[in-house]
Amino acid sequence: MEAIFSRLTLSFLSNNVRLFALTLLFSLPLGLIVSFGSMSRFKPLSWLVKTIVWIIRGTPLMLQILIIYFGPGLLNLAFGWPRGSGGRMAAAVVAFSINYACYFSEIFRGGIQGVPQGQREAGQVLGLTRGQIFFRVTLLQMLKRVVPPMSNEIITLVKDTALANYISVLEIIMTAKEYTSAGLIWPLFATGLFFLAFVGILTLLFGWVERRLSYFR
Repeated sequence: MEAIFSRLTLSFLSNNVRLFALTLLFSLPLGLIVSFGSMSRFKPLSWLVKTIVWIIRGTPLMLQILIIYFGPGLLNLAFGWPRGSGGRMAAAVVAFSINYACYFSEIFRGGIQGVPQGQREAGQVLGLTRGQIFFRVTLLQMLKRVVPPMSNEIITLVKDTALANYISVLEIIMTAKEYTSAGLIWPLFATGLFFLAFVGILTLLFGWVERRLSYFR
């Protein structure tokens, strides 16, 4: 039992957490860039970005993982994922990052557009540049607005990491499932506890962040 518990813990810490962290690392800045594209005054660019976001948000993440991992080989592209677990993890990170960047972009867009225009106009009157207005006026107010919806998406990401097992990325649910054939059910409940603990920590963290940003009230 101790060996099984140790393997579950190692799987959880190594792959689920790594996929979660790498997805946030890439999807948050990419989501902000995508939000700028969707708000661009250059209509062809805005239309293209909005179409891509609509496609990504309108199709299952599981399907996107399969297409990104198997697509290069099935389409006979020159590019291919490396063999082994490293290639599967890389494909999962790319799929998750693109998917969540599109969701984050809509949150960022709503947060930016929710800042009153008068705030930006006041910055212009004070002689601030567009960059200074964004970082000193818009960004600070946007953060307060996006934390609640962003926290929901990030908590969903914790649970979505299990979808990586569709391309055989060894993660905690896939590991726990192996023991059901041996008549053991407690690894499944242990897996649930791991996710509850992970989500609980994030919930406390986001609650602290919201309190820190309460100075906007």
